[in-house]
Amino acid sequence: MRKNQSPSKPANAALVKGSPSHELRIIGGQWKRSKIKVIDKPELRPTPDRVRETLFNWLGQDLTGWKCLDAFAGTGALGFEAASRGAQSVQMFEQDAQLVNLLLETQKRLAANTVQVQKGDAMMALQRIAPGSLDVIFLDPPFEAVFFEKALQAAAKAVAPEGWVYLEAPQKWQDEAVQACGLLSVKYMKAGAVHAHLLQRPSEG
Repeated sequence: MRKNQSPSKPANAALVKGSPSHELRIIGGQWKRSKIKVIDKPELRPTPDRVRETLFNWLGQDLTGWKCLDAFAGTGALGFEAASRGAQSVQMFEQDAQLVNLLLETQKRLAANTVQVQKGDAMMALQRIAPGSLDVIFLDPPFEAVFFEKALQAAAKAVAPEGWVYLEAPQKWQDEAVQACGLLSVKYMKAGAVHAHLLQRPSEG
């Protein structure tokens, strides 16, 4: 995940290789224990293992057939985790060219054919998604961003009724603020600086 905001060999491999790095591991599914490279960038804040494990306990271990969007993808940890657990499709949006290269590198290494990596603005992507077309949206905007509300409003339209929106934020979102964006608060946890929320679009009728 990001703090700020067709498989092939990365076009700018020198950038990837030239940065200090470490790794995180996919927790469950067909790629369990597979490594995801994480480069050391001040603006990059991968979702902690404990938070990812809790999130997928909330969602259920099997995401077979789900259509997912990983906005502000960063390392792609959430999107690859969803694909590992059977998601039908995972769209990833990331603006940073170096991180896009890493996402493509991981996609190729895992042969993650259900994952589509796109370089672009996540907010614009959210607003272009067909209404009600997704089962879960992972939202981890820059913590200093001023568009949390707009991102939640756009996600509420893009996700299907009874679908899920996962939000990481620098503070807890109160139920009233979440409802004003068209969603309901279902689960919440705090881990360090991360406030993790599982939100749901209400059913229709």
